[in-house]
Amino acid sequence: MNTICVIYNPAAGRGRAERLLKSLPPALAAGVELRPTVRAGHAIGLARQASAEGFAKVIAAGGDGTVHEVANGVLQSGRRDVVFGVWPLGSANDFAFTLGMDRWWQVHDRNPPTDTLAIDVGRVTGAGREVYFVCNLGIGFNGMVNGEARRTRWMKGLPLYAWAFVKAMVKHFDEPTMTVRFDAREVTVPTLALSVLNGQREGNFPLRPDAKLTDGLLDYMHATRLTRWHLLRFLPAMVRGTLPENHKLVTLGRASRIAVRSERPLCVHADGEFVCVPEDGFREVVAEVLPARLRVEVYPPALYGGRK
Repeated sequence: MNTICVIYNPAAGRGRAERLLKSLPPALAAGVELRPTVRAGHAIGLARQASAEGFAKVIAAGGDGTVHEVANGVLQSGRRDVVFGVWPLGSANDFAFTLGMDRWWQVHDRNPPTDTLAIDVGRVTGAGREVYFVCNLGIGFNGMVNGEARRTRWMKGLPLYAWAFVKAMVKHFDEPTMTVRFDAREVTVPTLALSVLNGQREGNFPLRPDAKLTDGLLDYMHATRLTRWHLLRFLPAMVRGTLPENHKLVTLGRASRIAVRSERPLCVHADGEFVCVPEDGFREVVAEVLPARLRVEVYPPALYGGRK
């Protein structure tokens, strides 16, 4: 009986994902059953079903969208003993980056990972939904950048998200007043963007390069009343992962629970998948950390929470 279920999008990378998966080296192919998705959201059900069928390991082969869906399916199953794996084949691979295995060759040309790690998971509630995220949650401008990236098919990686960033800056620059509560600290301020990170990156930008997957906290970047000029000036630091720790317009920190209430409807994504868009009319969300909730396969020495 196969013990590993690999869930993948056959259309990813113009069919590249399927070609690679059907030519796996013996070390990776042993005990593997491949299950392709046929529509958006399908990977959630496939992962939930694979967990219920007793697979010891469920792997997401694809980008952050596939990772998000498969992780949600495993978490929804309630099985705490299932090992979650990532074979990165996407345009950003933000979660795989935090694990230190964001390049496909690290999986394809090496032996399978042999270690497991219990990592924290984020959960966002609001808009009538409860969704898990393993890497990042973007509120406000971040959600608009995500939307522009999803509409651009001819680029990938950092160039894609830099292009989407500029397009969103031109088309969707908005700073509604938000009341944001970081654990016991509350602020009410015009807000351009709020990034909540379990991992280190959002849209290829290493916003919190020191974030840990095992510290029981969510990192955040809260950008308030910025002008477009301010935003452009911050862009190089966002690319390099060197945002200032203390700035009157950009706040970095950590919290276990972050609650947001906005004067206008929110745009929110979790791991690049939309939780809500302004047309939905939702104005409140809550993000919280679930410590050590998901077992993930990693290479020894584990490269989580920091890269060499």
